[in-house]
Amino acid sequence: MDQQLAIIVLAAGQGTRMKSATPKLLHPLAGSPIVSHVLRTAQALDAAHVIAVVRHERDRVAAEVEATLPGCVVVDQDEIPGTGRAVEQALAALPADFKGEVLVLNGDVPLLDAGTLAAFLEQHRGHAAQASVLSAVYDDPSGYGRIVRDERGAFHRIVEQKDATDDERGIAEINAGIYAFGAGALRDQLANLTTDNAQGEKYLTDVIQHLREAGSEVEAVPVVQPWLVAGINDRAQLSETAARLNALIVRGWQLNGVTIEDPATTWIDLDVKIEPDVTIRPGTQLKGATVIATGAVVGPDTTLVDSEVGANAEVKRTDATLSVIGAGASVGPFAFLRPGTVLGADGKIGTFVETKNARIGTGSKVPHLTYVGDATIGEDSNIGAGSIFANYDGVRKHHSDVGSHVKTGAHGVFVAPVRIGDGAYTGAGTVVRHDIPAGALGVNVAPQRNIEGWVRKHRSGTAAAQAAEVAEAASGPVED
Repeated sequence: MDQQLAIIVLAAGQGTRMKSATPKLLHPLAGSPIVSHVLRTAQALDAAHVIAVVRHERDRVAAEVEATLPGCVVVDQDEIPGTGRAVEQALAALPADFKGEVLVLNGDVPLLDAGTLAAFLEQHRGHAAQASVLSAVYDDPSGYGRIVRDERGAFHRIVEQKDATDDERGIAEINAGIYAFGAGALRDQLANLTTDNAQGEKYLTDVIQHLREAGSEVEAVPVVQPWLVAGINDRAQLSETAARLNALIVRGWQLNGVTIEDPATTWIDLDVKIEPDVTIRPGTQLKGATVIATGAVVGPDTTLVDSEVGANAEVKRTDATLSVIGAGASVGPFAFLRPGTVLGADGKIGTFVETKNARIGTGSKVPHLTYVGDATIGEDSNIGAGSIFANYDGVRKHHSDVGSHVKTGAHGVFVAPVRIGDGAYTGAGTVVRHDIPAGALGVNVAPQRNIEGWVRKHRSGTAAAQAAEVAEAASGPVED
């Protein structure tokens, strides 16, 4: 742990440009809220102290902070607005004798990584600066404060766009709003801040100006890639950042031995785990804590949420949530796996099959057009096409048990709770309301009855009646 480092995460803003009932910092990005990415970066720097300053939707934001980074100190910003005031209150939460560096991060800048910040801190410390500003060079710097340098190229001051001259507006280097300070110098200058300005706020940038005027060393350090410090203020920027982050995630997995056939249509959350020699086909989304084992093929057109896929399994055109797919198993196309589905090794969930809270054993198959809800199926069993596990009686859900080596006929209905023993069979169209013993055949189909001439009498004049009359004439008179 770096005992000489404290990190302040500014997370108090309202984010009105998002036009959302959800606080800006809680909007999801690669499976985690925006602010969580910043907190994870802070955690990676292994600082002795991490403090988050909150205000808007205080309880919701604070809960996310504490969930992402337990032990992070949460500080409430008071009625005095401005980043300077936020840092002032955060600094008061540090031990009074803390004399290290204070790194200030914005909660809406999620792509800034720990490696970039570590290099920034190293340069700050190496130059013995009292303050350092992270900067970036933008093709279009409109709206940002500009970094003004002197004739030697050294940092001179920060000028906001509204206060800049025409020449200063032409400067491409912008203030990214990320700072490193010596704790002592920061404390001294925060005490001098006032709200005597057009916005009535305490500006953190005024600390930089005061230090510079006092003759202290101030550095401006540009990042290599300007998108690293891009903030998120509206949904368009959120989308742009999501695409950038997803491209980085996808490339990372490709370099780790994963075949991703179409990166443009593949989306992978940050917490997903994929082993080498997995193939991801186009139109696939891997979300949450999904884990995919080596040799598996996922997609096309598949969404997996918090699910596990075993080695050498194949999952195509499938939507699965909180499900487990065993090694060598086959799922899809057009399968819907709801939470609690567990498919054993070498098993099959086939075309237009829906499962929920279903445990399907090794080698068992549910091939087509079937609903399996609240059921356990043993090993090497086969559920016939068009079957339904009727698990709901209008008040409660009930469970069904199907043994191993069971073969059920097509279009069966299993009215829970019911038990089908090992090795049993059911006939096509059977409605199973009572247990079937092991090795028995369950049937309840009534004898078929044919009513001759029914179409001619009851559907006279239709195409069917005409076709029947032609056939009847060819085969001789029909008795009524």
